[in-house]
Amino acid sequence: MKVLFSQLERDIEDFIREKIVSSQKIQKCQPSNFESNNAGNEQCQLAEVDPDDSHLTVVNGKDASEKGAKKKKGKEVSLSKVTLAENVDENQASKGGKSKKRQGKTKGGSTLAAKSVKYGQHKGSDKVGNDDFDVPSEEWMMERLLKWQPDLEGAGAGEIDGNGVARSLVMHLRPMLVDSWKAKRNAIMAANAEKRRQVLDKLQQHLDEAYLNLQLFEKALDLFQDDPSTSVILHRHLLRTTATEITDMILLALDFDRRLQDGIDGDVSKDVEFSPLNSGQRISLAKGLPGSMSTKAILMVEALEGKLVESFNTTLKDTAEESGLWLKKLDKKTERTLIHSYRKVLASQIEEERDHVALLPKVVALLYVQVHNKALQIPGRAIAIAISRLKDHIPETGYTTLMEYHSATVKLIALLSAGSYSEDDCTADRILSKRELLESKMPQLKSLPMALSSGTTVAAGNA
Repeated sequence: MKVLFSQLERDIEDFIREKIVSSQKIQKCQPSNFESNNAGNEQCQLAEVDPDDSHLTVVNGKDASEKGAKKKKGKEVSLSKVTLAENVDENQASKGGKSKKRQGKTKGGSTLAAKSVKYGQHKGSDKVGNDDFDVPSEEWMMERLLKWQPDLEGAGAGEIDGNGVARSLVMHLRPMLVDSWKAKRNAIMAANAEKRRQVLDKLQQHLDEAYLNLQLFEKALDLFQDDPSTSVILHRHLLRTTATEITDMILLALDFDRRLQDGIDGDVSKDVEFSPLNSGQRISLAKGLPGSMSTKAILMVEALEGKLVESFNTTLKDTAEESGLWLKKLDKKTERTLIHSYRKVLASQIEEERDHVALLPKVVALLYVQVHNKALQIPGRAIAIAISRLKDHIPETGYTTLMEYHSATVKLIALLSAGSYSEDDCTADRILSKRELLESKMPQLKSLPMALSSGTTVAAGNA
């Protein structure tokens, strides 16, 4: 009897876990508006997100000119990755630790861990497991029992199926198996409760920083409201960088929390890792969340493909509210601190930059901080218009330097985009010549922000 009980107990645990995972996979692969517009997701495949098609994209901090026109497999490095809010935390830490006390707090003053109860609440959540994933039926147990003990088949006169002995054993064992599974499930959930609080608190801390950055960068978009085409480019760039980073961290943390809640992942020593996802992974994780949480998360993922950051913010707020998260608003004091930090980070990066192509967006971004006191995220396709907007705000020689450097960069990438070249033509020599030109202009370009702040002029070079 003990052997049969142990065998059924192991099989029931496997059965319930497989049923939970299988149900989630089916849910994830259901079609949605997002996937209907993406042919690569028709079979729930995880396709890589195309990188920004900007011609001034930096890959892994290496010289993009070395990559040529080939599709970049590295991780795109954008200024949105700068952790500006870290400096805010450091400044606030000296004020008696008030910032630490505020971490994980909601507007009502309750902690995130307490409010996160809302995330896991759905019908039947006060019971051990959902009805859909209860211990399997007597018939299922009968099949297993007869598989292990074929001699019992047909034993039991008077029963319709002739398996009276086996059925009696199952009826005797099933209540004990149900109690055993519920006890184990309760133990797993109790062990995971503290881990769930840690995961959601970590998410809240990262979200505070990233959302402050998003609001900071969004303010700079107002400078281009009179230019719809450029405005769309800038909005999409911010959606693909900072907004995508926020979406990924939320989905990863909520999925990790869901697995802890369901008792699927019983290893409480693991920690959630915030890493970049592709479009297929995002929609898959969003679909795996429970109830209305899934619906709102899917809308948030779909908003990344839109044209307005404001639309993403609406879906982000809905998702945050549903999950018990708090979106920290950017106030004037924090904005000034972040701008100051952003300026220092850019100045440091410019000084250390050795990549011909990566240097220009950083210099232009720093000039926008100096001129407009705005933190602008600039994709390659918007560099030219961004430079043109500086014409009336910087010395003519500085403007000439920017235009000449940008022109040389575009010509270099155009040469590299032409594909392979042989020693018989002069393409290699022309590429080398452009690289040498950019190399000679790098000190001149790096000195522009300092010259602007000091009021001096920079001599323009020759094209």
